[in-house]
Amino acid sequence: MRVHVESYPDGHAADAPTRFWLQGRDIEVIDNIDQWHGPHYRYFKLKGDDGNLYILRLDEARAEWELIMFQRSMG
Repeated sequence: MRVHVESYPDGHAADAPTRFWLQGRDIEVIDNIDQWHGPHYRYFKLKGDDGNLYILRLDEARAEWELIMFQRSMG
């Protein structure tokens, strides 16, 4: 699922997400838990201000973001 992402430069080839919009909801990133590279992609495991976990993937060639995984908070 494509998402719109607001980001800041993190010193690498891509920018680290700070906020994203998912189905009309504004989600602020409160923790960048992990990030890794795949062929042509960059992945970010994030915790949103809603307490949920997300994995976003950046297609570096197209500068397009996608939601890859979502896990609802158990709290």
